[in-house]
Amino acid sequence: MKITLNKILLSFLLISSVFAGAYIYNFNVTNEGDNIKIEWNTGQESNLKDFVIQRRTAQTSFFTDLATIQPQGSNSYYSYIDRAAYKTTDVFFVYQLKIEDNDGTVTYLQKPISHSISAVKRTWGSIKAMFR
Repeated sequence: MKITLNKILLSFLLISSVFAGAYIYNFNVTNEGDNIKIEWNTGQESNLKDFVIQRRTAQTSFFTDLATIQPQGSNSYYSYIDRAAYKTTDVFFVYQLKIEDNDGTVTYLQKPISHSISAVKRTWGSIKAMFR
């Protein structure tokens, strides 16, 4: 009986990790100084169109696209550095990985993160952004 229960649990874990056309091993969002790093690993990839990295703040209810990343094939490592996070006045973000299949299937993974940097750096980043 115990073996059957373990097999059922393992099957559930495998099924819950399949998103659209990709088996996602992990999805991490971490602070790296002024930037935020988004990274994930895939196992099997099939019929996968692309990955879209999106971000929203605590004050907004909609996600903004940051980058579209083309699939590299099964067993791949992906990463993206958000170099613009410090330019906002927000300190709490939710990052979303949108996984799109060629057949139109879309699934999402989300991770929140708190990102606080010095007020001087944030102000300087805002000033520079005004003149771009």
